[in-house]
Amino acid sequence: MSIVPHIVGWLVLLVGVMVSIGLHELGHMIPAKKFGVRVSQYMVGFGPTVWSRTKGETEYGIKAIPLGGFVRLVGMMPPAPAGTRRGTGFWSELVADARDASVAEVRPGEEHRAFYNLSTPKKLVVMFGGPFVNLLIATFLMGVILVGYGLPAVSTTVAQLSECVPASVTSTATGNDCEEQPAAPAAAAGLEPGDEIVAFGGTDVTSWQQLVGLINESAGRESEVVVLRDGERTTLEVTPARTDRPVVDEEGAAVLGADGEPLVEPGGFVGFSPLQVREQQPLWRVVPEVGNMTWQTATMVATFPVRLADAATEAFTAEERSPDSIQSVVGVARISGEIMALDEAILDRVMFFLSLLASLNIALFVFNMIPLLPLDGGHLVNALYEGGKRTVARVRRAAVLPGPADVARMTPVAYVVFMILLGVGGILIVADLVDPVRIT
Repeated sequence: MSIVPHIVGWLVLLVGVMVSIGLHELGHMIPAKKFGVRVSQYMVGFGPTVWSRTKGETEYGIKAIPLGGFVRLVGMMPPAPAGTRRGTGFWSELVADARDASVAEVRPGEEHRAFYNLSTPKKLVVMFGGPFVNLLIATFLMGVILVGYGLPAVSTTVAQLSECVPASVTSTATGNDCEEQPAAPAAAAGLEPGDEIVAFGGTDVTSWQQLVGLINESAGRESEVVVLRDGERTTLEVTPARTDRPVVDEEGAAVLGADGEPLVEPGGFVGFSPLQVREQQPLWRVVPEVGNMTWQTATMVATFPVRLADAATEAFTAEERSPDSIQSVVGVARISGEIMALDEAILDRVMFFLSLLASLNIALFVFNMIPLLPLDGGHLVNALYEGGKRTVARVRRAAVLPGPADVARMTPVAYVVFMILLGVGGILIVADLVDPVRIT
């Protein structure tokens, strides 16, 4: 098997992720500059700088490790409140150093341009701008997929005919299986591949699910079927055979029971498989679909400890890795490579990749909204806390409003969260190397 498609998939994913991260950071930088905050750096990636160029007062660049990015907003942390003494413990020193480093970035006479001096609404706009851009990217990509390409659907057009009535719902009804079985009603009635069924039993047919219901209701009874063949309507007579039929979902896929076997119900059998098509969706379907994906991702984040334990258990035991298991960047890259190596039409693979990229952007949105520093959600919570204090002070008609919240005090939390994220990432990377999730 050639490794080239996999490499192409990895590179395409890398570019897609870096563009998404770059746009995320623009979502922070543009409103920050608009509100007068000095932005000293705009970087995509972490670690050593590979390339950079200074334009105006901002250095734009690319770093060696493509696992994130940042914009350096001057004055993220305010000076220590009056009367604050520098502590001597490890965490106290950490807080003081972080505060001093932030204050040192503010040029003399430019205190009004420090981020901490922004009003609460402006802080919220700046910090929410990044995740919001990821949500916009996901919405755009899903719009391309749903409106421009469409979703898989089952039509009422005949794709293939069965030779006979199957002995069981799992039979193929072809070849040697048909030696002692009656001919399939569809073939006996004269249906042909390419026929579009437009009416059955005197009822106009508009969907596959409706047609299945009409066939089941007509089991054992001769019924009139009207097909569109070569642009002309042709009327045939068919008698659906009585048999147990598998229960199917809206896409025509069999529904499985708790034992893993197909669920069955009494019904009728005609003997043809429908043509699989793609139906372009209306524009209004995009936002609900993105909302549903966001909710599912948020549910995964809420149950993350359990899912992490499941992934580790499945990876390091004989238990099979679940297809919906959480993955690291290594696992996502592997899937991207598998997508490009699929034996499918290039457009199908492109849409599959766009769907993956849309999911990643939704994950970036949800993940960054976690209300803990150093994530954007932590800064949003801090801004809301600061605004709440000032609102209470206004209601009480305080002579002096509270100053900016002392964000530096949350530095230990940011360090702990960062270390946890590193540990979780390491576990998932090992799991994806040992027992990766596969789509094929």
